[in-house]
Formats: sequence, structure tokens, C-alpha cells
Amino acid sequence: MPTVRSVTLGFWIATGAAHESVDEAGLSHLTEHMLFRGTDRYGSLEIDQIFDAMGAELNAGTGKESTSVYARVIDEHLPKAFDVVADMVWRPRLDDADLANERQIVLEEIAMYEDDPQDRVFDVLGEAVFADHPLGRAVIGSAEVVSSTTADGLGRFHAAHYAPGDVVIAAAGSVDHDALVELARAIEVPERPAAPAPPPLPAQLPPQLRFLPKDTEQYHVALGAPAMSRDDERRFALRVLDNIIGGTSSSRLFQEVREHRGLAYSVFSFQALYAQSGQIGVYLGTRPDNVGPAMQVVGDELARLREQGVTAEELERSKENVKGRIVLALESTAARMNRLGAAVLCDQPVLSIDEVVQRIEAVTLQDVAALTRELLAPQRLSAAGVGADEDTFRRALEPLVPELASGPAEVGAA
Repeated sequence: MPTVRSVTLGFWIATGAAHESVDEAGLSHLTEHMLFRGTDRYGSLEIDQIFDAMGAELNAGTGKESTSVYARVIDEHLPKAFDVVADMVWRPRLDDADLANERQIVLEEIAMYEDDPQDRVFDVLGEAVFADHPLGRAVIGSAEVVSSTTADGLGRFHAAHYAPGDVVIAAAGSVDHDALVELARAIEVPERPAAPAPPPLPAQLPPQLRFLPKDTEQYHVALGAPAMSRDDERRFALRVLDNIIGGTSSSRLFQEVREHRGLAYSVFSFQALYAQSGQIGVYLGTRPDNVGPAMQVVGDELARLREQGVTAEELERSKENVKGRIVLALESTAARMNRLGAAVLCDQPVLSIDEVVQRIEAVTLQDVAALTRELLAPQRLSAAGVGADEDTFRRALEPLVPELASGPAEVGAA
């Protein structure tokens, strides 16, 4: 990107919640935290001081299928940033004293997350959609696993999951490709076998209802179903459909639930794509008196989409919105680095902007209608809720998913 002086550098590791066993739930996230506790060459404070002295940013994140460690620096500081980040990734100092401190931080993060029902409901939905598969687990992990993990155990996890063949180095901005390759070649990386692959998803994922009782002012409700994998060509049509359902302020759910009726402050649709499958869903948060009417509107709008499809005007507006968001985002070095790292890590082709735009423009009314009927059929929908009373939640779901809403109470325990 010749017009900028900064570089965003990222190390992408193929480990996340989907790669963990039940006894490892949260170790990808905990390992990510421990990378910042220092290496044999760089202490924790020294790492902070190095990046502060460069006026740089250093951060990391863990997802369902990957962990990324990334830095944004002025181009002249790239070699030093690369050296430090590489050492953090490959040779973290995992000792008991540092782990004891970081464990408390992560446990506080888990407690904060448990106190936020608007975040929690998405993992309750994941459990409903993906059942016992690791894709349905919270990335943050469980307090029990985090509390019981030792430094030696975390070291074994790191050695098993941070394998050279499962790491991608990506950069964008004021960077020369050949120079970056030379920096990568200079790293001394341990010889390790490939990390274990996630377990396969079951052929059938029957919809489930899950409810988490919690004393809250609002009911937080999410509906969802499995979608396609991230390499499916229909992903472009799904992005367009998501916008029309609830992805923008002019979308159907935002307009009908919030703007026209005032039944919720937050209502939106979402989609996420993974290696084996994906997920499409709808969220809303509203007061007890409004949860029934709000869900009735959601049900009516989903039915109208299935039966009548979308209009040509909606399709065109959504396609232009998707194109605009993609192009605007890719003026950021961080967004470009993320796009490169995620695509290569997942063995996906790195499409040019023109290729992406062409695929979005090619989406038709028929494409969107077929996806709507397939993905949003009532018999495919799982439901998740967080709130004070399960019966209120079930009554609100009755118009949308009657068989699910009237199922045995134990099905919904989360």
C-alpha cells in the first residue's frame, strides 16, 4: 500500500475453540494471554516498552478456529517488531508464577463475560446449533479448565498446537514482500508435527432450545441455524441476505422491530462461516412485556422473506452496501492483513477486490430466495435465551418454532 508509512504484521495460528477437547476448553485463549508474559529473550515489561517506544500497537485475539498476534508499526520498525512477535509466538516463557497471575486475569474476564447476557446468549445459541461439537463452545473457555491448568500442561498444549505448518505470517502496508520473506526465513522455529484437526461435525444437527436463567432487565433471544462452510460460493449471496434481514439500519428487522414499533433497542442478524459449516442467526434484546410481540414480528418477517422473497430494490441496495463496506475497510492496513492471514490459513484463494465485487454483483434474486428457503426454514431453527423466566421465553417462541418451544424443559437447560 504505497500511500501509507505503517505496516500491520500478523502471525496466524490454526488453533481456537474448535480445536480443543472438553478438557482443553479455553486453552487457546489462555495461551494467547501467556504469549505476552515474556520469552527467554524479552521480559513482559520489556515487550511493552519496546512497542511503546516505537509508538506501535500490539495485540492478539482468539476465535473459533484461529489465534492471531498482530502489531501495527511504522515501516522502519518492522524488523524489530517482527523479531519480538516471532519470539512471543514460538518461545513464550510459560512458568507457574506468570500463569498464576494471568489465570486470575482470565478468570476475571470470564466473570465479566458471564455477567453480560448480550454476549452470553450467542454461546448459548452455539451450544444449541452445534450441540456437543467444539464449534458450539465459548472461545473464552471454562473457569474450571483455566483454574486447573498448569504451566507444564499449557506448554504441552502450545507445543501441540503451534506447529510451523499451521502458522501463516501476513503483512500489509508499507512492506516489501521479499524483505518480509527474509525476516521469516531468519526465524528459528521448532520442528513439530501438524496440530490435530477439529473433529468432524455430525451429519445431522437437530435444532435445540437452550435457556440460561438469569435475573436480567431484558430477555436476550437468539435464533439460528447451520449455514454453509466458508469456501462455499454461496457465501456472497449469504452476505447480501444477511444485510437485508437485519445487517443494516434499513434492514427489515431493524425497521419493523425497532423503528416502526419500538419493541427493541438492539436487533440484528448475523452470519459466521467456518471450515466445516457456518451459522446464520437473529438477535434481539427487549423487556419482558415486549419479548412476545417482538418475536412475533421477527417470525412474520422471516415468513414473509421465505414466501415472497426480496425486492429488486432491496437486493441492489444490499449489494452496494456490501461492496462499499469491503472497499472502505480495505483502506486499512489491519483489515488487509486480516483478510490475507485468514484466507491463507484456511487454504482459500485470496481474491482481488475486483473479483469480490464481481461475485457480489452476480448475486440474483433467485440466489437470495433459495438461501432464505433453505437456511431459514422453521424446522431448522434453534433458539437460545437468557432471562428471568423460561416459560416467558417459550411462549414468545411459540409462533416461530412451535415444536421446539413446547419441548421438554430439560432440553433447554444450559
